[in-house]
Amino acid sequence: MEQTQTTSSPARVLSLDVMRGLIMILLAAEACGLYEALAHAAPGGLAHAVVGQFFHHEWHGLYAWDLVQPGFMLIAGTSLYISWTRKTHQGISWSANFKAVAWRSLKLFACGVALHCVYSGRLVWELWNVLTQLAATTLIAYLIIRWPAMWQFVFSLGLLVLTECLYRWVAVPGYDRPFVKGENFGAYFDHLIMGKHNAGGWAAINFIPTAAHTIWGVLAGKLLMSNASHAAQIRKLVAVGVAGLAAGYLLDWTSVTPVIKRISTSSFVLVSAGYILLFMAFLRWLVDVQRYDRYAWVFVVVGMNPIFIYLFFETVGKQWFNGTVGIFVGGALAPLAVPASVVAIAVALAALFLEWLLCYWLYQKRIFFKL
Repeated sequence: MEQTQTTSSPARVLSLDVMRGLIMILLAAEACGLYEALAHAAPGGLAHAVVGQFFHHEWHGLYAWDLVQPGFMLIAGTSLYISWTRKTHQGISWSANFKAVAWRSLKLFACGVALHCVYSGRLVWELWNVLTQLAATTLIAYLIIRWPAMWQFVFSLGLLVLTECLYRWVAVPGYDRPFVKGENFGAYFDHLIMGKHNAGGWAAINFIPTAAHTIWGVLAGKLLMSNASHAAQIRKLVAVGVAGLAAGYLLDWTSVTPVIKRISTSSFVLVSAGYILLFMAFLRWLVDVQRYDRYAWVFVVVGMNPIFIYLFFETVGKQWFNGTVGIFVGGALAPLAVPASVVAIAVALAALFLEWLLCYWLYQKRIFFKL
């Protein structure tokens, strides 16, 4: 059965637009080389430790940067639910909208594969990009979007249990050490479908556990679109976030399942979701309740074109734009005998600002790219 339609279409939630824009700005800053430049400028001490939070943890552990991709996945689920609700109000059936969702997922998958070709400078078959992951998690989340919230949650936990079983019970010689880099089920699966595994330990099979992030994003969207008061919504987000942190860290501290982002262990999925939901609750309170939204537009203009700017800074940005900005900014600073580390930071900031300016121009022109 199709979900019963209501009379009014859901309004935009400003805090979600802010959160999406912040995630994209953080990703753009990485693509512009800002964190690398800061790390070189601060080789030790407290400053280096702070900057180190903007890089992925090598294996067992968690840095702040490890939360960005789960945040990307979770808020994609929230957007999926809001979009589906809006389509429902327009009289578009679940099955009719499924075709659009499937087509978008196919385009996301193609873009993710193409990005690895751009990174490698040749045609390759690699499925580690966030877009290929998102293509799969979007489909999974949409297939169960009409289910009651409890059953969606149970299904998401089932995905984590499935991941645990695959890593622990598929004992293939050479790939039978669940939480060892390059010797686990994720690496084995990559060899099956790509003939290689990732040197950094990333696994394409991550789409199974991280689909929980997208499903939980759907549930968060359902909560934010409900008739519950803002205070009640925030309390529930906080409660679930704390529960996720407690469950994930308990699995890690008891040595049942370590927190490893690169293979999206169940403990990592729970912990990362916990932090993200707490941050979502904070923004809901700050932006939507307290109305501290004077500068929200700085993030919104980027958040309105997330896939476009992601593809831009991962292709044009890295391949040409960053270097071109460096020619002019670096050239202008050269006569001033500015240290190379400072020049690198200035170039990265200039590139980041110009990319933001591009998003601002698109926003002003009401140009929004969608896959």
